[in-house]
Amino acid sequence: MTPTDQLDALLAAGLAETAAITVDELRGYATSLPDEPDAVLAVHPRLLPARSLAELLRHHGKAGFVVADLTDLSEFGPIADVAIPDAPLYLIHGVDRGDDLRNWSPDESLPEILARGRTPLTISEGISWLLQKPKALESNHCFMTIASRKLSRRGYDARTPAIWISGGTGRDGAHNRGAPKVGWCWAGNRHTWLGMASAARRTCA
Repeated sequence: MTPTDQLDALLAAGLAETAAITVDELRGYATSLPDEPDAVLAVHPRLLPARSLAELLRHHGKAGFVVADLTDLSEFGPIADVAIPDAPLYLIHGVDRGDDLRNWSPDESLPEILARGRTPLTISEGISWLLQKPKALESNHCFMTIASRKLSRRGYDARTPAIWISGGTGRDGAHNRGAPKVGWCWAGNRHTWLGMASAARRTCA
């Protein structure tokens, strides 16, 4: 689909209202982007923070949410190896869920992804992809977005954001069972059901 076609999906999800921006402004941003194959329209966190963008996700009618203990999600930014285009909307190309990197930790996966000439996704990019490809979120086939990390005094905070499907347990609440969930995992831990999402490249014009 063209960027303008993909924008229609974002508009239907409520992007304009949630971001408090006009449809015409968004169309202007989208029409400035090239129509390139295998491209996904990504929403920059400056246009809409990841927390609000996550609420636009749907899985079997359930709205997306951010876990209760990720109150500082807005403080997670791109890692040093990843450059995000300075544009409200931009394109990510060749997105892959990273199933072959399941049971790898984020710390182990990052050098491998970079060695392949690819770039890990940020949390906003992962959400943007699912807004276009909701079927990419499957039970036991979910993913981490290891390009987003929070800086700390010793480097990076040990958490990496991830997106999976809530089981409705604990603080998620039974009402969120089956909903898309933005949570986090330790950078040194492995999970058999979480891949490492990545893209081939990014463009903004």
